[in-house]
Amino acid sequence: MFETILFDVDGVLLSEEHYFDASALTVWEMLISSNYLGLEPWHYKTDYHQEEIKEIRETVFEKDQVLKFLKSRGLNANWDMIYLSFCHQLIHLLSQIREKEAEKINRWCQAPINREVLVEIGAVLNNYDVKLDFGLFVKEFVRSDATKQELFNYLNGLAKEKLGIETSIFHKGELWSVCEHVSQEWYVGDKHVLASTGRPSVQLGKKGFLAYETTLAPKQEIEELFLILNNSGLTIGIGTGRPELETIQPFYHLDWLKHFDEKRIVTADDVLMAEKEFPDEGALSKPHPFTYIMGHRGKGTSVQDCLDAELPLADAETILVVGDSLADLLAARELGCKFAAVLTGLSGKSARSDFEKHEADYILDSVLDIKGIL
Repeated sequence: MFETILFDVDGVLLSEEHYFDASALTVWEMLISSNYLGLEPWHYKTDYHQEEIKEIRETVFEKDQVLKFLKSRGLNANWDMIYLSFCHQLIHLLSQIREKEAEKINRWCQAPINREVLVEIGAVLNNYDVKLDFGLFVKEFVRSDATKQELFNYLNGLAKEKLGIETSIFHKGELWSVCEHVSQEWYVGDKHVLASTGRPSVQLGKKGFLAYETTLAPKQEIEELFLILNNSGLTIGIGTGRPELETIQPFYHLDWLKHFDEKRIVTADDVLMAEKEFPDEGALSKPHPFTYIMGHRGKGTSVQDCLDAELPLADAETILVVGDSLADLLAARELGCKFAAVLTGLSGKSARSDFEKHEADYILDSVLDIKGIL
């Protein structure tokens, strides 16, 4: 008998399409805007219409093949997907000037890369006829068996292969933070970026996607599901890779917040704070089970207690995790609890075979089908 149900958000309750749009726009901006590499500043703007956004996303993510590949390797955070995509292109661009600018490349790859360094790199790249090639991503990453955070280390391996440089610079450092900030500018817009990141916008003029959330089933029917669960005595919580602002605000506008104890709404902000408090623990985002452990126990639980939790959890049979990705499934497996896969994520119904392969306990067409399990 289940007592607790923990929901992922993107691909389960809310569409993640705008996140992927913002992710593609982030990679594009960092490549072409003069605030970053500045390869094609005359093509950069902040008010792309929908067809332009679609074209940019299809280009940057190879008609979503890059996104699907990364999700198949257990990577679920958009910021990580952005970082891997941008860094891969950066390495590819530097490889084209390797012979003539070896000394500078070595210097750039031995110290943290921030926005000022990107501008410096861009100034050098613009002296040469370098070409972007987004089609290389899957071709080069598929050669590795790397999964989850191991994909970051694979970037360092590509730097050795393509640049001839031993480096460990491609990890969650300053450049990752630059990617995160640009992404937040696109997603939350000028109005909310300071509250979201604690930093002002580098590039103003972005309206954001926050006001255009799309539910993955009729809003009222999802609300009825929450009511049924609460009235049945179940505890419901959220374990999402979204930041807090991008979780709480949509839930508020949809009038869903009243159904949740906010101490059981765990977001990327909670994960980042935990990583800063315990840097030696490494990445705590899904598929690490930390997000769902805190969602189960509540935010009053210390980070240390969550990290020290003995797995599988003693009460694992009472918990159901509902997600749309392999990262959610792997987290549930570590917890020892049941997992319900919903087919409303990026890959849609074609994800069924993957979930069958990984032996998901339940495979549902929609989050509303949870009622059938209960």
